[in-house]
Amino acid sequence: MNILIYFAKRFVAGENLEDAIKATRILNKNDIKTTLDFLGEHTLIKKEVSKNIEQYKKLIRSINILKLNSNISLKLSSLGIDISKKYCLKNLSYLVKYASKYKVAVTIDMEGSKYTTTTINFYKKLHKKYPNLEIAIQANLKRSYKDILSLIKRKANIRLVKGAYKESSKISYLKKEDTNKNYIYLLIKLIKSKGFIAIATHDQKIIEKAKNYFKKYNVKKYRYEFQMLYGIRRNLQIELADKSFPIRVYVPYGKKWLHYFYRRIRERKENLFFVLKYLFRS
Repeated sequence: MNILIYFAKRFVAGENLEDAIKATRILNKNDIKTTLDFLGEHTLIKKEVSKNIEQYKKLIRSINILKLNSNISLKLSSLGIDISKKYCLKNLSYLVKYASKYKVAVTIDMEGSKYTTTTINFYKKLHKKYPNLEIAIQANLKRSYKDILSLIKRKANIRLVKGAYKESSKISYLKKEDTNKNYIYLLIKLIKSKGFIAIATHDQKIIEKAKNYFKKYNVKKYRYEFQMLYGIRRNLQIELADKSFPIRVYVPYGKKWLHYFYRRIRERKENLFFVLKYLFRS
């Protein structure tokens, strides 16, 4: 367990909001934006959900008051999706409205495949009123092509990720090369659309291809940004910022950081290899 704690501290800002603010200020000084995520996944008790909501409200106010260059990311499982869809949508709507009041943008993270349809439906409902809302789409899921086509029609803002959850071969690409191929395919579709694109990857080859596509299709910098995880490829993050590419770092924090980290490592062996690969790299 001590080894796990050592690993986790590299990739989580800390337990408190103050830790997340400190991490954000350091990144902002290097012209790197952040998206802050309070860890409270898979909450099954309404009292705990209420605590999560209060923490997000405090986070939203802090971003606004301190003028941090940051938005927030949240997961439906922290807002009660495992309790009730109706209950979760009510909580999500409330937080998105609250964030809009303080001019803080929101990204809805994507979780395991059992939540995919609900997450997209919730997004579509709220995006009509809050056009700055962003949603994550996973390139490893075979359904994502149709999902993206549907979202493009709505001029959705999409964070394209590879996907870190273990899924069956019936619904997902299990080989890395197949996921990468689909990632590029989806990226091109998004580039040709009108919405905002977040290229969430640490893959140098994909990043370089994305740069070439942006140049080829004359995509303005306000239409995209690169996104990476806190503590991973820090030198590349700074390099992109120094070259004036828009870059944002996902910064998780909260007292449940060990549970978050352990669950992600245990769920899929590729996640452990990913952590080990970057643990001793800058």
